[in-house]
Amino acid sequence: MRRTFVVGCHRSGTTVTQAMLARHPDVYSLPETAFFVELFARLKHRWGDHDARARPQRLVHRLGFARHRARDALIGLKQQLGAPLESWPGPIRSVSCARSFIRTLDYVAAQAERSMWLEKTPHHLLYIPEIQQHVPDARFIHVIRPGIDVMASVIDANMRFTGNHAFLGDINLWVQRWNRAMAIHHSYLGKPGHHVIALEDLVRDPQTEWRRLCRFLDLQPHAPMPDACDQPIADLQSEPWKLGAIGGLPSTPERKAESLFGPRLRQWLLEQTGAYDALYARCRQQRLDNPLKAAGNSTVRRAELSLPSCN
Repeated sequence: MRRTFVVGCHRSGTTVTQAMLARHPDVYSLPETAFFVELFARLKHRWGDHDARARPQRLVHRLGFARHRARDALIGLKQQLGAPLESWPGPIRSVSCARSFIRTLDYVAAQAERSMWLEKTPHHLLYIPEIQQHVPDARFIHVIRPGIDVMASVIDANMRFTGNHAFLGDINLWVQRWNRAMAIHHSYLGKPGHHVIALEDLVRDPQTEWRRLCRFLDLQPHAPMPDACDQPIADLQSEPWKLGAIGGLPSTPERKAESLFGPRLRQWLLEQTGAYDALYARCRQQRLDNPLKAAGNSTVRRAELSLPSCN
């Protein structure tokens, strides 16, 4: 079983990347689990939020016992997916909870006759060391997007979908989180088991990016796929902002920054999110150093992939 995680800052294109891959007949995917967030906690502290309290870890957790919320989340996930439950009291240590989580996804993917599962939780970007410790063969797809576009998408979603808690916080908080995400992406660029993809490239040239993803994940790019993702990868009742992405067909996103932000704010955002250019340049250089092979299964006909031109 091949195990893959899609990570990145919120509103960067992680959902459309997940849905695109979930169209492949070898890939099993599911809604966000946030499992490792529940298991290891301290989310705001890891993001570096200004209001995060540096509380010491409780002794029981330092000794390796899992948090009750993580155990409850694991049970809920098993029930949701129809996976077997452990006998009472179930896994009580963090390492056994992590193993049970992996066994659960392995089981449901195998039941669906898929050879790979794909888990997408943007926050898991902050927990890569722990995931690698418990899933040594894990692969990570890092999705990046220019900061000003992420800020505009976050503000727009927070205005349009009132009552949600996914995008709380002012623009300073999201700028800081985006920069934190960029630093993490940069630290893993070029390392084995990690693949960085830019949303703008996925939109501009989906065929090439699809081949790169398939090569990284050892997937057959010629496999026949449905016209749109037919796996339930999101709960649209609680996450309505994902409606346009769950089909898995990348399209040119609406440019919201010009309509939401004035000239001074746009200039400030460009200054505050300049790290993107350096990261993107490194990604482009790596592609020049390691071009796709012109022969073999790297050649994909548009009709086989069924992706729009996005030109």
